[in-house]
Amino acid sequence: MNLSGELTGWYNENKRDLPWRHTTDAYIIWLSEIILQQTRVEQGMPYFNRFAERYPTINSFAAASEDDILKLWQGLGYYSRGRNMLKTARQVQEEFNGTFPVSYLQLLKLKGIGEYTASAISSFAANEARAVVDGNVYRVLARFFGIDEPINSPKGKKLFQGIADDILDHNRPALHNQAMMEFGAMLCKPKNPACGICPVRTGCEAFKNNLVAYLPIKLNKVKIRKRYLNYLFITDGEKILMNKRGEGDIWANMYDFPLIETTDLIAPDALIKLPQTKVFGESITILNKPAVIKHVLTHQHLYIQFLVLKDFPDKLMDNWLYVSMADLKNLAMPQRIFIFIQNFFNF
Repeated sequence: MNLSGELTGWYNENKRDLPWRHTTDAYIIWLSEIILQQTRVEQGMPYFNRFAERYPTINSFAAASEDDILKLWQGLGYYSRGRNMLKTARQVQEEFNGTFPVSYLQLLKLKGIGEYTASAISSFAANEARAVVDGNVYRVLARFFGIDEPINSPKGKKLFQGIADDILDHNRPALHNQAMMEFGAMLCKPKNPACGICPVRTGCEAFKNNLVAYLPIKLNKVKIRKRYLNYLFITDGEKILMNKRGEGDIWANMYDFPLIETTDLIAPDALIKLPQTKVFGESITILNKPAVIKHVLTHQHLYIQFLVLKDFPDKLMDNWLYVSMADLKNLAMPQRIFIFIQNFFNF
């Protein structure tokens, strides 16, 4: 069975109408690829549309501030991708005279672009014969060929890339890559794949041997870190006390509230007795009964509680600042902070 031919035929009849499939503009393709990494199309589409409308060219993107990019990115997670995009845009402007490269080897020189993204952009923008291997393609190949080598092992990555290269349609690499990725996203899904209507199931080793639910195999190397974040929220209805986060941690350079991080979950009455709260005076009044919210990141589980305090501090610590309600909408905030503010003020 010709896997590439069967899937490109299926793709031509069943593909989704997505805006980045109507262009060979490397900048627009790059925009879609970065936004959709580890993000479902349904979730990422509004972000893609906002970025493409706000920054229609790589030069307009390069001229943006980091705060502007992070604010537009708010809610997508993996904020380092947004920051790296700005670095990439400025690198393109400086090193490629504002013209987004389409060559695989040139693309690899750009910040935040690895082998997968370089293959995708070069094949979609210039029809360069590079086989794209993303999570969807790994899954299709593992199931169709019945491969039980872990996809995230060094041996597995080399093996799957080799197979992808072997079956690549060199005459139509862009079409081939789109078909492989779309098939994995639409039919050969991680859970509940549509094997009943699969056009290649008669050649699929996993289907023939009842192994669809077991493939692909992935080594579990993720160690989860638990963190306990206790936020202090103070407002008089006109201004809010905020904190500007630094580098080297989650949500770098974004805005949250004054924070006390503890090694375990701590009750509010014990929290306000810690030395870090002395700037709020000897007597601290808590106006709410905080609930603990669990927020899951890739390598971290955050346990968050918001304590609404009555009085502003006697002095501001480094990186603390007062923000007016009018300026609040311009700040890039972690989604949990933004949701809390929305709920608190009912907007």
